[in-house]
Amino acid sequence: MTSTSPSRPTAPEDVPTRTLADGLVLPAIGFGTYPLKGFAGRDAVADAIGAGYRLIDTAYNYENEGAVGAGVRQSGVPRDELVLQTKLPGRYHRHDDAVTAVQESLLRAGLDHWDLVLIHWPNPGRGLYAEAFAALLSLRDAGLVRSVGVSNFLPEHLDSLKRLTGELPTVNQVELHPHFAQPEQRGADEARGVLTQSWSPLARGPLLEEPVIQEVARAHGRTPGQVVLRWHVELGAVPLPKSGSAERRRENLAVFDFTLSPDEVAAISGLSRPDGRTNDQDPAVYEEL
Repeated sequence: MTSTSPSRPTAPEDVPTRTLADGLVLPAIGFGTYPLKGFAGRDAVADAIGAGYRLIDTAYNYENEGAVGAGVRQSGVPRDELVLQTKLPGRYHRHDDAVTAVQESLLRAGLDHWDLVLIHWPNPGRGLYAEAFAALLSLRDAGLVRSVGVSNFLPEHLDSLKRLTGELPTVNQVELHPHFAQPEQRGADEARGVLTQSWSPLARGPLLEEPVIQEVARAHGRTPGQVVLRWHVELGAVPLPKSGSAERRRENLAVFDFTLSPDEVAAISGLSRPDGRTNDQDPAVYEEL
């Protein structure tokens, strides 16, 4: 096999789904929108939806929720066929602030509900993430949010949420790629019934030039990026690749018509290293505004 393209475009029905603990169904890959903004961001989101993406990820701090909402409307795809998720920033962890922030994000996006809202970072130094989580649960009960998740939470943060609120998040979105494979975190999420999503799934810098990834790509007649995204799928994580290129968006989606062997998955996972983060953002100490 020598082609690096699928035989036909990837249709939404070609993308497998994952069911969260509360029953919400997610596509097995999503479209990341940072740093797409303005009219260009709107057009990129509409194009991604047209290409077959049905899970769209944004955040309050990306300052593009309006572009995402406009892209959804421009796409012409019915709202109920999409899963739209955003993230609550650290400065709004107080209960009333969290409620207002989510209301504002809905107004900006022109939506009547978010499918998923995640706490962007735990900000453990402030110690308010359980209060923020409780606020998001109240928004879920009010019908403004369908499911509540977190991002960048360590196992101890997840356990604190369970102890303090009686519930666990449905999703934990973490930095995850072959240079930072996070087996312990993925295992902790899985043990608690929490789905792992991958931000920065293709990392930055030299990852795609790694000889192991290049070799696997040649063996399957795929691009290195497709191999890495398939690696995420094989691990059971949901990757959220971002791209400003229409061609690359379609390429990133075309990862469900081939598989990697267990040995190939293990070889790629073997690239992980303790200092593999793309930024110095350790959730144990990092504080997001």
